[in-house]
Order: sequence, then C-alpha cells, then structure tokens
Amino acid sequence: MKTLLILSLLLYTPFSPADNVLTRFRVPEGYHQVAAQPGSFGAYLQNLPLKPAGTLTLTYKGDVAATDAETAAVVDISVGHGDLQQCADVVMRLRGEYLYSQKRYNDISFKFVSGFKCDYIHYADGYRYHNDHWVLKAKKDYGYKTFMNYMQLVFAYAGTLSLEKELKPVTDPTTLKAGDVFIHGGSPGHCFIVMDVVENAQHQKQFLLAQSFMPAQNLQVLQNAPGYYWFSMDKIPSIWYGELIKPNYLKKFD
Repeated sequence: MKTLLILSLLLYTPFSPADNVLTRFRVPEGYHQVAAQPGSFGAYLQNLPLKPAGTLTLTYKGDVAATDAETAAVVDISVGHGDLQQCADVVMRLRGEYLYSQKRYNDISFKFVSGFKCDYIHYADGYRYHNDHWVLKAKKDYGYKTFMNYMQLVFAYAGTLSLEKELKPVTDPTTLKAGDVFIHGGSPGHCFIVMDVVENAQHQKQFLLAQSFMPAQNLQVLQNAPGYYWFSMDKIPSIWYGELIKPNYLKKFD
C-alpha cells in the first residue's frame, strides 16, 4: 500500500522546469525568442539556474550590494570569499565554466594585464604562476577545485583592460547574441554580458544583461526600469555604466 502511494505521488507531482532566464522573463509583446545554438556559450548562459525571485544581490562579505536596486534576478553561482570576482572576472568565470563543462581544456586561456598567457592546461598539469613564468610545483589535477583555483589566479591578474583586448569586435550589431559582452577597459572600467536576446519582425533586438561589480558581488541579471528587464542599444539606460550599452562597446568571444 505504501509503495502504491509513493508511486502515485511520483506520477502526479507536476514537473517544475529549471528556473532560468528563458523561464523567468516574459518575452516582450511583438518579439520572439532568438534561439541559441545547442551547445553554444549562449545556450549555456540561457540555462544557468537563478536563485528564487526576490533574492537580494549580496557582496562577497554578505552585505546588500549597492547595485541591488537594479536586480531583476540573481544567478545561482558562487561569488567567492575575496574581493576578486568583479565585472570582467565573472565574465571570464562564465566562459571558463562553459569550456570546462565541455572538457574543452585547451580553449581555457586568459591573458593577464601584463600580457602573460595564463592557460588552464599548464595550471592543471601542475605549473604555477611566478613573475610571468610557469614553474612546475604540483601534481597533475584536472578536478573542479583545481579549475576554480586557476580561475582565482585569473581574477587576480586579469581585468577589463586585458579582456577587452582578447575579445573580438562585433562589426554588425544586428548579429548580437547571448554571450556577447559590452566592455570598456580601464581602471576600473566595466562590462556587461548578454544573457538572452529577443527580436521583432523588423529584426530589432532587445536583450537581458548581467553583471558583477565592485566590490565583488553576486552575478545579477539587471532590470532596465522597475518591472522591465529588457535593454536595447537605441537608448542609454539609467543604470551605472549604462553609457556602455552601445554598438562600439560590443565584443564577442568567437
């Protein structure tokens, strides 16, 4: 009898899809979803889990972030324990996580501001960074903990200045896609990553943006205005660094 009851509950419990940007945010009227290619970086971003609606954006110290009023959603990834995973860092983290999940280890590589190429293969093979050189100090380890230690190293020595140089310009803004980045390198500089894109019959696009900030904080999906989450390049939004939401700041990984 008990077994039948359990089976009955399993059969009639409604299926709850993962909550992500595709399921959380309604497509604006007159627009349709721009499907990301399966297995692409954009598809990976679209399917990242979100924390429950109403979750506050917190700094790495656990304080409410200064940007919390601009929060549409909080992405459910760790922020770390130090003031490292800031705006460019979280973009590199997402790219690194995507490549790691696909076991594309040879493609995981970021340049430091100094120009040093910090590739994951060297780190996983036991080499450690010292004054823009690799020094063999550890055993080979391709586990996730070692990968995250590698990313912490990248956060410490890379930033908007180096990432802007690595990314490729988007020469045609009508090709905007999830995974593209609005970036201006500097001290501090800033960047946003595109999480999702919608389009209307006139091929005009709107998009969702996410960011980290200073000090390091949760990765937050932003709202353009209270209750409205979609951005466009037609109008500068009234958010911090909103002036970067222009075609001349738009870049891509590939």
